[in-house]
Amino acid sequence: MTDSQKPSFDGLGIFPDLLAHLTKIGFNHPTPIQQKAIPIGTTGEDVIGIAQTGTGKTLAFTIPLMQQISVNKGQGLILLPTRELALQVDETLQKLSKPFGLRTAILIGGAAMSPQIRALRNKPHVIVATPGRLIDHVDQKILGLQNIKVLVLDEADRMLDMGFEPQIKKILATVPKERQTMLFSATMPTKISQIAEKYMRKPLRIEVAPQGTAIETVTQEFFMVGKGDKLRLLDKLLTDYKGTVLVFSRTKHGAKKIMHVIEKMGHTAAELHSNKSLAQRKYALDGFKSGRIRVLVATDIASRGIDVSNIELVINFDLPDQAEDYVHRIGRTGRAGKSGKAISFVTPDQKRDLQIIERLIRTRITVSPLPELPAHRVIPFVENDREDRRGGHGSYQRGGRSSGGYDRGGSRGGSSYGGSSHKPFTGKPKEKVYQYKDVKKAEGTTSTPKAAPSTDKPRTSSKPFQRSHHRGHNSFERRSRAPGSK
Repeated sequence: MTDSQKPSFDGLGIFPDLLAHLTKIGFNHPTPIQQKAIPIGTTGEDVIGIAQTGTGKTLAFTIPLMQQISVNKGQGLILLPTRELALQVDETLQKLSKPFGLRTAILIGGAAMSPQIRALRNKPHVIVATPGRLIDHVDQKILGLQNIKVLVLDEADRMLDMGFEPQIKKILATVPKERQTMLFSATMPTKISQIAEKYMRKPLRIEVAPQGTAIETVTQEFFMVGKGDKLRLLDKLLTDYKGTVLVFSRTKHGAKKIMHVIEKMGHTAAELHSNKSLAQRKYALDGFKSGRIRVLVATDIASRGIDVSNIELVINFDLPDQAEDYVHRIGRTGRAGKSGKAISFVTPDQKRDLQIIERLIRTRITVSPLPELPAHRVIPFVENDREDRRGGHGSYQRGGRSSGGYDRGGSRGGSSYGGSSHKPFTGKPKEKVYQYKDVKKAEGTTSTPKAAPSTDKPRTSSKPFQRSHHRGHNSFERRSRAPGSK
């Protein structure tokens, strides 16, 4: 299909100024979910959008939200399950609203409260938040929700999976009843149907692909491999593929160990999971996006939290606990119309799990023959290497871990997070042959200390945030109206 035959954003009810800006920043053709959701959302009606990950849901709700609050005043509220998703949605809003003066506030856990309080006092038009941190601000009377005119629940099924149902119901009961609600999700479980029935006003449902549909641009491959050969296969794939690679681990400790092994293979790597601070997670993501870090090892926190358009390969080192997460994982590649590859490691005792994934994606899965695996490596091993702890990012530096072996899971040098009590090594380096064995066997050998609690105490004496508009300083409100628009 040529560019002239592809659909355009014209005729979707978008204000002329915003339409021109979309073209300027490179958005020329809407995705199916955008094409169906934007015309409904811009009229102020409630919407339920069911679409797989990587289909462009962010623009499908940010464009209608911007237009509705420019016409009806009030505030917009976007709820998301993870910090990474919140940061990415805020980034998209910044790009869309740059010429129009729209202000945002991002409220996420793991970050200091005081900058968030300052952002709220700046009277933002849109609040982007995770449910837990939003409730913190509301309970401490830093923020009131009485001026919310548009509410967006993005990745609603994921929020419920993460245990946010009480917070979501509390927020839905607090915001004004006279509002527009847009709910987007990859699946439609019973709990979401119940929320929609109770808290939404005759929502129009849009489903652009059946639940569990994998992205067509992603080529999927499966290998049956023993646990002891997983690292050898990973070594082979990282040699064969030259682009950026996202590796999924089932556990946080597994991700940490896999990351250190990849560094020993000679690749730049970082880890992304909930044991990492917000600063460390941003550091890892920024490095991965820029290409400074080639391999990112993550848990399912990243299955819906990474929007990087140039990921060449996704590797499921471990199959996910929930089959639905398989679709979200492989959706990190093949984005923005580009082709991608997803490779999954299946152990002989996981044949049943393979069948469940097969039924979910409605595709016959063919297991490829195992390629010739590399021999065991001989890697220089220096006991008690000095650990780099600069700025909280030391675990992402090469050599940041003194052990990092393939056979014992790295129990001999201490953790890359904590200090070692040993004196600096002054002798000659030892050479050690690292055997490719399952890193999970040694998960109990190291421990990751919890992040220190923030010393930045919230200002509980602040008055409830009250919305007021300053038309003279808000070019978004002046310029985004189109003649004859609703």
